[in-house]
Amino acid sequence: MLAVDKDTFQTEVLEAQGYVLVDYWSESCEPCKALMPSVMELSEKYNNSIKFCKLDTTKARRLAIKEKVLGLPTIAVYKDGKKIDEVTKEDATIENIETMIKKYA
Repeated sequence: MLAVDKDTFQTEVLEAQGYVLVDYWSESCEPCKALMPSVMELSEKYNNSIKFCKLDTTKARRLAIKEKVLGLPTIAVYKDGKKIDEVTKEDATIENIETMIKKYA
């Protein structure tokens, strides 16, 4: 899983071809940290069809706001640089994340 920041997000996510999943998280978000190991497992399972990235929103607040991430955890799927799907807050369960991934994998 590739860690991106405000400097690499443009290249790795918005300019990427195909599907990219971005896990928006922060050190102060306990549900985010609880989800991370499961998202890592999904990244190993689906890494042939989707690129997995994670962005620490504490270090990239403006970017998170620009991407309309209003709550954490948020897991978003991008296709060719456009956000096409996301699950957020209470809906960001590992089951819902995998269901979303399967739509595009």
